[in-house]
Amino acid sequence: MKGSELEEFREFVAMRSTALLRLAVLLTGGDRHAAEDLLQIALMKVYGRWARIEQHEAYVRQVMYRQQVNRWRLRRHRAETTVPVLPDTATDTDAGSGSEVRIALWAALGRLTKRQRAVVVLRYFEDLPEGEVAALLGCPVGTVRSTAHRSLAKLRALVPELGPEGPGQQVQSLSYTPKEVRG
Repeated sequence: MKGSELEEFREFVAMRSTALLRLAVLLTGGDRHAAEDLLQIALMKVYGRWARIEQHEAYVRQVMYRQQVNRWRLRRHRAETTVPVLPDTATDTDAGSGSEVRIALWAALGRLTKRQRAVVVLRYFEDLPEGEVAALLGCPVGTVRSTAHRSLAKLRALVPELGPEGPGQQVQSLSYTPKEVRG
């Protein structure tokens, strides 16, 4: 990697790593350590290809999605590791029932299957169209639609405070960093 490319990569990591880590935390079901590992692996894979990539952030996100899907596939034969206590989240909106709903939503996301969680994160946090979600997860668009429908129904049942409008807004508000620091 040339000096200018290396500097560009460093700037990208400095500017976008917070937002990418938030995405990784959601993809890993709230496991901060697994999220850090996921982001690090994705950045290592992208580092060698940096000069050939046109849309850097989109490529990093795609590597993260695919890496997480591979992790899920490998873990099918192993016992699932759960986290008994969710990490504290500090945001400038942590007052009143909003924080209670976020905590309940975190717990509910952890109770979804891995595919359901991926569909919810990609559709409602990343706001990707169904076609892109299907391409990233390697499944038909109909599977994404039905999985999203079942996932939202399960989230509404687990967290009645979400109401009929669904978890879209709440999923987007999940974060580890205050709004001033968000990338």
